[in-house]
Amino acid sequence: MIGFPTRTASTMALGLALAAVQPVLAQPPSPADVRAITKEAYIYSFSMLENYNTMYKQVGTPGGKEYVGGFGRFRHYAEVYTPDNHDVVTPNNDTPYSWAWLDLRAEPYVVSVPAVADHRYYVQQWVDLFTYNFAYIGSRATGNGAGTYMIAGPRWKGKTPAGIQKVLRSETDIVMTLTRTAMNGPEDIAAVKAVQEGMKLQPLSSYEHKAAPPAAPAIEFPPYDKAKARTHDFIGYLNFLLQFTQPPHPSEVALMKRFATIGIGPGKPFDAASLQPETLAAMDLGVKDAQETLAAKAKVTLSSNGLFGSRAELKNDYLTRAIAAEKGLYGNSLVEAWYGGYVGDGTQLQQIHFTKAQLPPAKFFWSITLYTLPDRFLFANDLKRYSIGDRTKGLKYDADGGLTLYLGHSSPGPDKESNWLPAPDGKYSAVARIYGPGKTAMDGTWKLPPLTPVAAR
Repeated sequence: MIGFPTRTASTMALGLALAAVQPVLAQPPSPADVRAITKEAYIYSFSMLENYNTMYKQVGTPGGKEYVGGFGRFRHYAEVYTPDNHDVVTPNNDTPYSWAWLDLRAEPYVVSVPAVADHRYYVQQWVDLFTYNFAYIGSRATGNGAGTYMIAGPRWKGKTPAGIQKVLRSETDIVMTLTRTAMNGPEDIAAVKAVQEGMKLQPLSSYEHKAAPPAAPAIEFPPYDKAKARTHDFIGYLNFLLQFTQPPHPSEVALMKRFATIGIGPGKPFDAASLQPETLAAMDLGVKDAQETLAAKAKVTLSSNGLFGSRAELKNDYLTRAIAAEKGLYGNSLVEAWYGGYVGDGTQLQQIHFTKAQLPPAKFFWSITLYTLPDRFLFANDLKRYSIGDRTKGLKYDADGGLTLYLGHSSPGPDKESNWLPAPDGKYSAVARIYGPGKTAMDGTWKLPPLTPVAAR
């Protein structure tokens, strides 16, 4: 059982106000209706709860390994990810991360970025609580010049101050950035640090040298428990998060009214023990239905095309949004990065062969990163090579300009080891990323070549 109380004074008032105007139902929803609505709500909330798992570790758990320091602060990683990093699944090993979370309830935040060398790719991907990519700053979106931008929440109605190049609007009160800065090997760490340290966050009042507005109520974060999040108790987490998504998007007003019939609402407590047995049983069936639907969709989702993006791009396709979070939380929108990949077995040495014409169409760069299954973290190996791509030092191209890569637990041999991506002695996932994908990648004309067995020597 999980019971989340209302988290702030403001949401308590909101809950009372909603209760006062809530129409009296002629009759409670039938078990069949409860089952159907629970299924719908579970799929709707799946990406939000995956996002909350990260948020809880990064801003809700002071002293924890992944804690970034609270809201309004960058935490920069000036080294490539290793198997010891468990902040997020399927981490990108090409571009060290910078994390930051903003609480926009009291006022907007101003983000400043430095001038970045033309040859270096970087991107600030801004993500809301639904996991929609609502804004981009960086090489593709705004260029490598210095800039100052404002991140504003759904209820801000102020005037844009001087010096702000663009206001980037979120429909949720809490947002985060997963910022990536390309690194060209260990010798490049100092240059990456310089870029990261040039990124600044400050509240709007500080930027304008004015008195700060009254602070928003402190947030009491419910501890994240994955096992509970996979049961009817997901409703408690969803209700906690919904208080930061008000008012609801116009396209979801009817949806929220339907959800309310089974106890879903911003800041509402959820106590499974207080429910009638038949209601709880119907909820459990709805959760099972949702999980089966997600599993079936995951099996046939083999490309990232259309998985990640803004609300406008995803068109309220909550199943796709959920699969995106399950496949690779915080994936970039297609215009920023293309994702594809393989599932292989390291017990068999396999290869990926690109002809010269098949090389990935990348404006910036491309790579393939290998992850263990089922946890989807980097694989520890003696070479300390976790990804391979066009920036890998010593990579050997074929005589005709093509490229052959080797994936497996055993080395392909000294003459091919430069092109080897070590794998576990078992199942793995290999994710290909193209930054600044060309048109052929975005429209599906270009495809990854197959992963094929290497003939025994």
